[in-house]
Amino acid sequence: MTNISAEMRAAVGRQLSRRVSYPVSRSDIRRWALAVYYPEPPPSRFIDADAAAKSRWGSILAPEDFNPFAWISAEEDVLDVGAAQNTPDRTEIGLGITPPGLKFQLNGGLHSEYGAPMRPDDVITSVSRLADYTERSGRLGLMLFTVFEDTWTNDDGDLVKRTRTTLIRY
Repeated sequence: MTNISAEMRAAVGRQLSRRVSYPVSRSDIRRWALAVYYPEPPPSRFIDADAAAKSRWGSILAPEDFNPFAWISAEEDVLDVGAAQNTPDRTEIGLGITPPGLKFQLNGGLHSEYGAPMRPDDVITSVSRLADYTERSGRLGLMLFTVFEDTWTNDDGDLVKRTRTTLIRY
């Protein structure tokens, strides 16, 4: 028995969303760094333009966890699911395929890989895809592992960040 249908296997690799940020501002970077490092002062590479200008990057850098989509996106193309945010079948419903019909879900973790740092005036594009389906037997029965991959690139096409998130359903 399997929870992964041929229709689901064929959907692997499909795009779930695409977002484009507004240009990253120095102010956004400074505010994020101040919030993240509080109550300690953030490293100068995040807030001191003069010190950062002397670095190999030539400008201030955003912390790796900076999110240019935290407030609003300039462009957004997200699947219209029409289902509640926490519905276990949300992904398949959004893709227009028959869902596995599992009732429970939990976060299986995430892994992030970082590339080029974000700098002022960068425009970041995020593309999220359905990356994989796998299964394993557990104490509660057959578990479905769904992996999503979100890739961020800057306007030069350089990888900024790649995050793989796992959803466990049973």
